[in-house]
Amino acid sequence: MTFVATMFLVVAAAALLLVPRRWAPLPLLAGACYMTLGQGIQVGSFSFPIIRLLLLVGLIRVVLRNERPAGGFAGMDWFLVLWAGWALFASAFHADLSGTLVNRMGMVYNTVGVYFLIRCFCQDQEDVVGLVKMTAILLVPVALEMVGEQLSQRNLFAVFGGVPEEPEIRNDRLRAQGPFAHSILAGTVGAVCAPLMIGLWRSHPRVARMGLAACLLMVFASASSSPLASVIFGAFALFLWRWRHLTRQIRIAAVLGYILLDIVMNAPAYYLIARVDLVGGSTSWHRARLIQSAFEHLDEWWWAGTDYTRHWMPHGVLWSEDHADITNHYLAQGVKGGMPLMLLFILILWTGFRYVGKTIRVQNAERAEDQFFIWALGASLFSHAATCISVAYFDQSFLFLYSTLAAIASLHTVAQAQAHPADLDDPESEAVPLAPKSTNPTDGKAGDWATFTP
Repeated sequence: MTFVATMFLVVAAAALLLVPRRWAPLPLLAGACYMTLGQGIQVGSFSFPIIRLLLLVGLIRVVLRNERPAGGFAGMDWFLVLWAGWALFASAFHADLSGTLVNRMGMVYNTVGVYFLIRCFCQDQEDVVGLVKMTAILLVPVALEMVGEQLSQRNLFAVFGGVPEEPEIRNDRLRAQGPFAHSILAGTVGAVCAPLMIGLWRSHPRVARMGLAACLLMVFASASSSPLASVIFGAFALFLWRWRHLTRQIRIAAVLGYILLDIVMNAPAYYLIARVDLVGGSTSWHRARLIQSAFEHLDEWWWAGTDYTRHWMPHGVLWSEDHADITNHYLAQGVKGGMPLMLLFILILWTGFRYVGKTIRVQNAERAEDQFFIWALGASLFSHAATCISVAYFDQSFLFLYSTLAAIASLHTVAQAQAHPADLDDPESEAVPLAPKSTNPTDGKAGDWATFTP
């Protein structure tokens, strides 16, 4: 590691151990935003970039302080445990057992580490709001660096290794990537965080504006279609806020609409992806064809994944002679652990959406501002879910997906516990509101937020 990276690790680790719980996510977020995967240590076959070292320090903290997930274990927590168990178990069905097991252990460590640390650190909605505010502030320097990268054609994070000094240029458009492993992932981080900034708009307008500006700068500096599409999906989810009582009908209509498209189109309906090219030079056809290839070769990977996908597509990847470019996070799960791993991942996302709806219903009707913030978390998760069709998270950007899921789970478990405070098995116990009603008749009226626009 460089001297700067070593000093960063020491300071971040000390802060993670010593700061109050509400500030504990800050070192993790800083590690994801300001350090590349090129900085870390190697222990035998195990690689520990700075973000993994910070996760280890965080785990030590929660053990020493006896910190626990907010509201106790929830269904999503157990689904994640099942996902992790299957990921490790499926390694036994791959040719290189030791190498595959090490890889899956790293994947499980990253995912479970981030998820359960954020579950422990975010004990209520105030903590989750704090998490989003930290994210907004930390993304500002990243956005400014990416803009500078566009102007100077030099990535300042290259001094840490793991990212090229000269950014990629496609179709005469320079694609800034900052500390992330690819420009698409850099733009994706900005895109999926944008709905969270809208969620802060009324309660913390200055931070929200600053964070939203940073998110959009990251998207445009990445010069990639996928992040821009993710912004559109997140905005669409936020737009549905005023029709939140019709979400069931909207889901049914979406499924029926897809089936209708599949009937009337010559190609499968998912080939609509191939028509998306928002900035020029997009590989949308590749993403649609990849889905078709996965169906065609289902017998090769459905049980526990596969070690060879090179024949799925006309071209491969530089880092492996055995694989095509799996630019789909759902299919990447399938390649690693088969259909069970993919379905467990989808189940975790589905549970997150379910928690958002249930938590909003538990919230007191007078606190529509809080309800909208929870809806914004769901919009961010929707943006993640849509992004996973065209992007595979393979760097530190995974932190933003699983921290969102963890925040949603924490709010759900706390809301359920407060709604049924006494004996949860006692049918005579009365539900209590999540927070007291406001005495100000103009404070947070549902009508104000039903037509909310920033």
